[in-house]
Amino acid sequence: MTVEERIRSDIEARVHSGEWRPGMRIPFEHELVASYGCSRATVNKALTRLARAGLIERRRKAGSFVADPQVHSAVLEVPDLAAMIAARGEAYRWELLDRQTDGGELIVTGVHYAADRPLCLEARTIFLAAVPQAETEAFAEISPGGWLLSHVPWTRARHQIRAVEANTEQAGLLKMPAGKACLLIERQTWRIDMPVTRVEQLFPGDRYDLTAEFKPGAA
Repeated sequence: MTVEERIRSDIEARVHSGEWRPGMRIPFEHELVASYGCSRATVNKALTRLARAGLIERRRKAGSFVADPQVHSAVLEVPDLAAMIAARGEAYRWELLDRQTDGGELIVTGVHYAADRPLCLEARTIFLAAVPQAETEAFAEISPGGWLLSHVPWTRARHQIRAVEANTEQAGLLKMPAGKACLLIERQTWRIDMPVTRVEQLFPGDRYDLTAEFKPGAA
């Protein structure tokens, strides 16, 4: 890990643990230079990347401050399916189908159940460079998504949502007719510039929807 990466990782850890709260000023650049024994350019690069990720806010002559958390609509959230299903009053269960390591990637496939009915077929890749501790997790009792949300902070996510038809294998796992309409969510998350995970989640179209609330913008 380079000095710049160590600075970013340390600041991230303090912010996500709650040690450094929103609005709190973090150490000045010259203080970080002294603490890490590096150049001002290295500190500046680390803070610039943290600011681009929305973790801190840099104010001219005042220093850098922990940014207020951004609020996203439900469409843009990274959901905890177990919590979401439990909130609906249904029993949740995760069934692991396959787990294998390919180079620096851990690939996990399984099915999320709600009220003993398949709700989501998931195929997930975890990048071990960002999450080395995942390599020792079996993911037999907890889904990789739920585990990641409680263990690894992310700073950026990208969603792609589209309608597809389930093929024969997918339909069998979701216990529905082949060719039935499904909602496919493809998502990738990063921690600053490092990819954390990439996932494809396939939902039966009649059992899952995406909701967002909007307000009119200023005229």
